[in-house]
Amino acid sequence: MKNTIHTKTLKLRVRDKHIKMLNAMAYAVNQVWNYCNEIAYRSIRERQKWLSGYDLQNYTKGANKELGLNSATVQMVGHEYVIRRKQFKKSRLEWRKSGGSKRSLGRVPVRKDCISFKKGCVYHNRHYFKIWDSYGLDDYTFKSGSFNEDASGRRYFNIVVEVETKQGTGTASVGIDLGCKETATDSTGHKIKGREYRKLEAKLATAQRAKNKQRIKAIHAKIKNRRADTLHKYSRKLVNENAAIFVGNVSSQKLVKTKMAKSVLDGGRSTLKTLLEYKCAHAGIVFEEVNESYTTVTCSCCKKRTGPRGQEGLRIREWTCECGVTHDRDINAAINIKHIGNNILAVGHGRLAVGIPHYNQLA
Repeated sequence: MKNTIHTKTLKLRVRDKHIKMLNAMAYAVNQVWNYCNEIAYRSIRERQKWLSGYDLQNYTKGANKELGLNSATVQMVGHEYVIRRKQFKKSRLEWRKSGGSKRSLGRVPVRKDCISFKKGCVYHNRHYFKIWDSYGLDDYTFKSGSFNEDASGRRYFNIVVEVETKQGTGTASVGIDLGCKETATDSTGHKIKGREYRKLEAKLATAQRAKNKQRIKAIHAKIKNRRADTLHKYSRKLVNENAAIFVGNVSSQKLVKTKMAKSVLDGGRSTLKTLLEYKCAHAGIVFEEVNESYTTVTCSCCKKRTGPRGQEGLRIREWTCECGVTHDRDINAAINIKHIGNNILAVGHGRLAVGIPHYNQLA
């Protein structure tokens, strides 16, 4: 297989000693955004003219010297404003607030020709920003990037880089059933619960009653990091061990509107799909979403629909088919999803992916 190039975003933590400087830069970026917002709205109201990113670039020329920003950063803010204005189809967008309880999280966009990696630091705007380099940035060529703040006040450097596809070495295929009690169950029987919010819900409630905002932010950050860590490790394991991965096409957006919203959001199912999709692309292996209709009630051995049905049937986690085989509800669904995916590959390509056994052997 010929190697192809993919873009990838790397996220690295910036040392806390740079927070004061990044706060000042983020404040200046907000001022540029608000100025673009006001001047563009006045142009529409007074002259019926929609300003482009290049028009805003003329209005903000020289502002970087007063604000302590790189000139490319000021230009990027103006162009991004125009993109968002078209996206939301509004003549004026929300103001970016630099203070108060509803302040906007700090963000400083940077252009690829204005950043470099020197002496173990990110060099930008005549300043060195020390980071925890967990990726080895010397091996990458920088593209566009930004300095970002999360809800707990930590600062990160996000940089887009190009990477070559490295063909995966796995030879098996796997089906994944996404659920609420467990975030994911695969056809090998492995499950991840992913209920990180539930684990810390009591501590979060205590902090909320005490109105301890810093503690609340810290707990939410811990929940997010734990969930991300679990999903990254699980998705990486699947990509390393398989040549084809099939996931049920359950819609998280629809389930969020039901009483199961807390469990759906806590599990991070859409995040898992996203991680699998881009990791499979980088590894050059198959990733498909398949129709999971009737996979829960269909026996994976005899193919008869003898499983528990309806809302009452949701309580039944194990059931025995007429053919005498006892099934775990979620594992059975995952096996059926794998079979459906293998059949799709066989029909669509005339054969399965290289290294994957024929469906009859898998069944």
